[in-house]
Amino acid sequence: MTSPAATAPLVPPAAARAHRDPNVLRWLGAYTSSMLGDSVYYLALSWAAVQAGSPAQAGLVMSASALPRAVLMLGGGVVADRFGPRRVVIGSDAVRCAAVLAVAALLFLTRPGLWPLALLALVFGTVDAVFLPAVGALPPRLTEKDQLARVQGMRGLAIRCASVVGAPLGGLAVAAGGAPAAFAVAGLLIAVSLPLLVSVRVRKLPQDGTPGPAGTAWSDLRAGLRYIRRHRVLAPLMAAIALGDLGFVGPLNVGLTLLADRRGWGAAGMGWVLAGFGVGAGAASLLLAVRGRLPRAGLVAGFAIIAGCVAIGALAYVPGLVAAVATAVLVGLLTGLSGAMCGALLQTQSDPAYLGRVTSVSSLVSLGLTPLSMPFAAAAIGVWGPGPVFTASAAVCGLGGVVALAVPALRRAELPG
Repeated sequence: MTSPAATAPLVPPAAARAHRDPNVLRWLGAYTSSMLGDSVYYLALSWAAVQAGSPAQAGLVMSASALPRAVLMLGGGVVADRFGPRRVVIGSDAVRCAAVLAVAALLFLTRPGLWPLALLALVFGTVDAVFLPAVGALPPRLTEKDQLARVQGMRGLAIRCASVVGAPLGGLAVAAGGAPAAFAVAGLLIAVSLPLLVSVRVRKLPQDGTPGPAGTAWSDLRAGLRYIRRHRVLAPLMAAIALGDLGFVGPLNVGLTLLADRRGWGAAGMGWVLAGFGVGAGAASLLLAVRGRLPRAGLVAGFAIIAGCVAIGALAYVPGLVAAVATAVLVGLLTGLSGAMCGALLQTQSDPAYLGRVTSVSSLVSLGLTPLSMPFAAAAIGVWGPGPVFTASAAVCGLGGVVALAVPALRRAELPG
C-alpha cells in the first residue's frame, strides 16, 4: 500500500511568504486543531481522574504520561528521521484521536474507574515521544529557510490560541456532558487535523528519501548525538536552551503558585499573571509572524535570554499584583522571542537528515528534564522563600544567555535572508 507521504505532490520553490501560503496555512490549521484537542484532553483527564479517585490518585494519573515521554523522546527523533515527520505526525494524531474517542465511549457506557484514564495517559506520553520531534522537523519541509522564523511565530500564536480557547471549551464540554463529552470534543478536534495533514504537501530536502548506511536505531541515535556534539552552533545552542529552560520552568510554574499564595493574590491574581505572560509571548510570536525575520538571530537570542532572566528574578520582588502582571508581560515577550529564535536556528542549522533527532534532544531538555526541577523549586521556596529561589533560577537562566553570547559561532549565527 502506498503511503500518503509517497503520493503527496512536492511543493514547488516557494514564492509566497509563509503566512500567505495555503500549504503552510493548512498545516497551521491542523496544528492548531490538534493543540486545541490536547488542551481539552488535559482538562477532561484531570476532571475525570478527580471524579474517579482520590487527589493523590488523580495526581498519579496526570503524571503518567511524563515517564514514557521522557524515556522514549530520543527514540522518537530516530523514528521521525527514518520514516519522515509528516507520516509520523499523521500516525500520531490518528492514534491519539482513536484512544481519546475510545475512552469517551467507555466512560459514556460505564464507570470503569481509573485504569482507562491511566492507560490513556500512558498512550499519550508514548505518542508524544514521537509526535513532538516530528512536529519540530516538519516546517523546513513546508517552506523555505528564510520563512522559518515566521513559521515559528505562527506556531507560537497557535499554541497561545489553544491555551486561551481550549480550557474554556473543555469546561463547557464538562458542564454540558461531563468527562465523556469533553473527551469526545478533544477527540473530534484532533480528528479535524487528519484530513488537513493529509492534504499538506511536503518538499524533499537533501538526503530525504535517500537510503543511508544500514544500521540499527541505536546507531542512528548515537550518530545524531555525535552530530549535535560536534556542531559549532547546535552544541552551544542546546546548552543555552537547557540552561534557559531550567531556570525558567520552576519559577513560572510551581514557583508562581507559591508566590501568589504568599502575597495573597489568590487564584485570580495568579491567573492575571499567567495571562500577562501569555500576552507577552503572543506579542513575540506575532512580531515574528509579521516580520518574518530578525537579523543577528544568535545575538538577539542571547540578549533576550539575559534580559528575560532579569525579569524572572524581578517577579519575586515586585510590590503588587499590577506590577507583577506587567513584569510577566515582559517575561513572556523576552522568553517568547528567545524561544522562537532558538527554534528557528535549530531548524536552519541542522542537516535535514538529523532534524528529527535534533528536535528530540531539544524537546527532551524542555519537556522531559526541566520539569524535574519543579519539586526542588517548591522545596527550596518552602525553606528560603521565593526571593532567593527566583534569583537563583534567574541566574541559571542567564547562564544560557551567556553561553549564546560567549560562543562566537552561535553569537554570529544568522537566519537565512
